[in-house]
Parts: sequence; C-alpha cells; structure tokens
Amino acid sequence: MRRRRPAPLPQRHGLDPVRLRTPDSGPWSTLREHLVERLPRVAPERVAEMLAEGRIVDESGPLTVDSPFVPASFVWFHRDLPQEVPVPFEIGIVHRDADLLVVDKPHFLATIPRGRHVLETALVRLRRELDLPLLAPAHRLDRVTAGLVLFVVRPELRGRYQTLFRDRRVEKTYEAVAGYRPDLELPCTVRSRIVKERGVIRAYEEPGEPNAETTVELLAHHGDRGYYRLHPHTGRTHQLRLHLAGLGVPILHDDFYPELHETPLDDFTAPLQLLARRLAFTDPVSGEPRRFESGLRLAAWTDAVGDEPNGGVSRSPPRF
Repeated sequence: MRRRRPAPLPQRHGLDPVRLRTPDSGPWSTLREHLVERLPRVAPERVAEMLAEGRIVDESGPLTVDSPFVPASFVWFHRDLPQEVPVPFEIGIVHRDADLLVVDKPHFLATIPRGRHVLETALVRLRRELDLPLLAPAHRLDRVTAGLVLFVVRPELRGRYQTLFRDRRVEKTYEAVAGYRPDLELPCTVRSRIVKERGVIRAYEEPGEPNAETTVELLAHHGDRGYYRLHPHTGRTHQLRLHLAGLGVPILHDDFYPELHETPLDDFTAPLQLLARRLAFTDPVSGEPRRFESGLRLAAWTDAVGDEPNGGVSRSPPRF
C-alpha cells in the first residue's frame, strides 16, 4: 500500500492542511482560476488573497496569484475556520497507553471536524491538549451522544483498530433514558432497514431487507421514564434513536426523532439522554481482551431517581 506523501504545511490548531489534486487536464491557465471553480463556497477574492499571502503551497513552496495550472499535481492549504460556539464540557480520559487513547466524549462535542464544528471537536482538542498531533479516531459518536470513543495514537495501527469496528468485532453497550411503556415486551430485538441520504439531516426506516439490528433491555422504570440498555449489532446512522422511537419510547431530549426540532448550537440545557457505556474487544495488536467503561452518567435519571439501575433487572423506583 502506497504511503500518502507528507504535507509541506504543518498542522494549525491541531488540524492537518487540506490536500487537493488537480485534474489531469482542464481549460484553466492559472491555479487561481481552477480553485475558484473548484471551491464554490470560497469567494473568488478570498482565493486570490490566500494565494497572495502564500497560504497555498505545492511541494516546492508557496504559490502566487499568477501561478500556472499544473495538471495532476497536489496543493495544500488551511481552510478559513468557521465561527464556533465553545462547548463548555471537558473530555474525560478513560485510558491511555502507547497505542490507544480512550476518552469520555461529552454531549454536544463532535468527534471529528465537519461542517460548522472544527476546533470544537474531540479530535482537535485532544491533539492540542495532549500534544498528540498524529492522533486518529478508530470510530466516532454523534455530536449529541456522550460516552466512549477510541482513538489510535500511532498512525500505523489505525487500520487494525478501525477494522475491528468495521467487522463488528467490538461489543458496544449503550444506555438511554427514554419513555416507558408498560405494555412493551422487553427484552426484544429490533430489526429494520435504515436509509440515510447524503445532505438529508435525518435517517428513516423503509420496507425491505433489514440492515440494522438492536437488542433493547429495560433496566428500570420510574413514572413515565425508563432506563434502557442497548446492544447495537450494526452501526447505521441514528440507529438507536430510530429504533427506540419506533418502539414508541423515544430517547429523552431527542431533537430528531420522532419529530425534528431546531435547537440553537449554544443551547446546552437538554442533552440527548444516550450514553456509549462500554467497549469490549480482543486487541488486534496484543491479542489481549480489552474492556472500557464510561464514567459519565445520564443526568435525567440520576437527578430524578438518585442512582443508576444495576444488574439488568427492572425494579420499582422509590416515590418522591
């Protein structure tokens, strides 16, 4: 496997530069003309400014406004950063060794840079705070989901750990606070076909061959709330949220399912009550069993009931 050529620009704020390959041919006489067409979200005058400031480089160094278009070549640059709302929660370190970093990601913090979330992401924060510029995620959680995320410290090992998740050789356990239905027979296994279209914010279920499977257990209930343990056997986008909503017990504070509600990015008052509690797998490097558990708690349950369910058996909650 060919190694990707190193970038001639260093990281900035814990972020690698963007790398673009130019087409094999084209009508452009200058690189600027190509980039204006290639980057429609960047104003043409901003492209010219970046070139004038020497912020766009190739393997020989900074390029200029008049640099010619060179087919099948590479250029690097750092994108302008979006204005971001600081996420006022810390990342907890669960485990760290020479190969792996396992953290407790808080609610509202994205795992990796994407769209409006760049600096305020777990990956960028951890690279800066722990001085681990080559840190890479083995998998990821939704921005609104809290709990365990596994990162790989040494880049040469990333593929081996990513393959564990791809091949479903990681036992993942989630917990959630959601509605309670006394008529719902649990535990049960939910199977459905989930579709997520590019550019569409929500996933949806449709008839057809199932591609998503979740085992759902009720650990306890209190009034109209239940505390659930979830074992996803597949990893479809928003799978757990869709499956609980489909059972008629949507996760507390879910702004997507069963109905979409817009929430401002600076509103941290109602976190989705979904937690990635445990990860367990056989380490592909050492061959040893690995098991990690989150130290976070779901506030909607602990604030109301005072403790957490234990042992997987429903209990009658105390009155208050």
